[in-house]
Amino acid sequence: MGRRQLVIWFPRLSSDISLRRRPCAGPFALTLRAGSADHLHCLTAETEARGLHRGMALADARAICPDLSTRPADLAQDAAGLESLRRWAGRYAPQVAVDGADGLVADITGAAHLFGGEAELREDLQARLDRAGITAQSAIACTRGGAHALSRHGGGIVPEGLLADRLGPLPVTALRLDHDTAETLARMGLHRIADLIPLPRAPLVRRFGPGPLQRLDQMLGTLPEPVGAPPEPPHFGVRLTLPDPIGLSADVMAALDRLLARLCDRLAQARCGARRLRLELRRVDRATTALEIGLARAMRDPDRIAPLFRKQVETVDAGFGIDGMRLEATLIEPLLPEQIGARASRPQDDLADLLSRLGNRLGFDHVLRLLPAESRIPERSFLTAAAAWSTPAPHPPLRRPPRPATLFPPEPLSQTSGHPPARFRWRRMSLTTLRATGPERIAPEWWFDDPAWRSGLRDYWRIDTREGPRLWLFHTPQAARWPSEGWFAQGEFA
Repeated sequence: MGRRQLVIWFPRLSSDISLRRRPCAGPFALTLRAGSADHLHCLTAETEARGLHRGMALADARAICPDLSTRPADLAQDAAGLESLRRWAGRYAPQVAVDGADGLVADITGAAHLFGGEAELREDLQARLDRAGITAQSAIACTRGGAHALSRHGGGIVPEGLLADRLGPLPVTALRLDHDTAETLARMGLHRIADLIPLPRAPLVRRFGPGPLQRLDQMLGTLPEPVGAPPEPPHFGVRLTLPDPIGLSADVMAALDRLLARLCDRLAQARCGARRLRLELRRVDRATTALEIGLARAMRDPDRIAPLFRKQVETVDAGFGIDGMRLEATLIEPLLPEQIGARASRPQDDLADLLSRLGNRLGFDHVLRLLPAESRIPERSFLTAAAAWSTPAPHPPLRRPPRPATLFPPEPLSQTSGHPPARFRWRRMSLTTLRATGPERIAPEWWFDDPAWRSGLRDYWRIDTREGPRLWLFHTPQAARWPSEGWFAQGEFA
């Protein structure tokens, strides 16, 4: 049995995907910006009937068709749609690969009889794509190049041994040549593939290089061209079918331990760790309950993951019993092998377990950590980030006076006397200075327009009061008429 290749071409893939998401009546096209102008990228059949074509400037297209509706093209969305179609086409062949930006190629050798033959397979393929609203043309031949050429010129099926006869009348552009080479061949009178086959090879190679003859040999089958389907990504999911229904939390946790052991073994083989897991519990009445947990860091230790499910498992309504369970790692990260042994847990592991417990109860976006920032301004000297999605950073090596434990917006002082103030009133308390340390002068960052710092320089003082509070005060010399004016409190030391 010879090789049989199926090529599917989607001439309007971008517009079909866009219209499936948001339908639009009338002439429609997608645009791409090239240079300083927008050009038509993908058109519907109705739009092409109006005389528009791909690559036309949008201004010229609107002059011809004033009622044209357009949207900007999304190339990432098109690539994702083509990948979805590639996975769907796996129902016809075990090996399916992407053929350019708008096509698929599948090796259907030995698979056509499952659909009743190649003609029935192609009819089933076309019918399903038509129902989905996807315009497509398909072709089947003994070579990938032959099926590619025929799919772009009407489609069909080429029986074995008739490849040269069926594809000979096609233009040389069907050989997947670049535009300049195809145009030069046409000027030499070589318009069809049949005109190229009997010519001597040496002059063609000297004139055009090995490219045209390589494409010709791939089409005729003298040069192999495998499909080269990408490997499927690993799936980290395990399931367990129970012979008798269970309903106790202890039984569910015992079954979960068995699933976690199998899942973590798969993760270890792939050198990965889970960041998010999903547990599905199937009841006897076919109802399904899903439980999800997140992890502060990638891990594959069943003993540390299982307790995070316990609180949710205790709230599950088992009904008449649970007879099936499925556990899947929905988010994974690379995790290199780690040294294990009978030793105490590391501090970073204990912190990760704490963050995991807090994150599953409060939400991982609500558990924050402070990170240092390169700024002398107190309000901009730190950043807040989700603790689960960030790593702790060491303190910057800059030597500067200590900062207060609590920082708040500046609060004006009253009844101040002296510089620094010997006595002042703050938050309805009369305080007396016992010890003053400073000043630390901080200048505003001129590249930021911060209204709070428009008053200019600030001189910061650390004030220990006789009454107990240890405050961080600052004075604005430019805004004060007297040294005892312009004092504010912005922080409190522990």
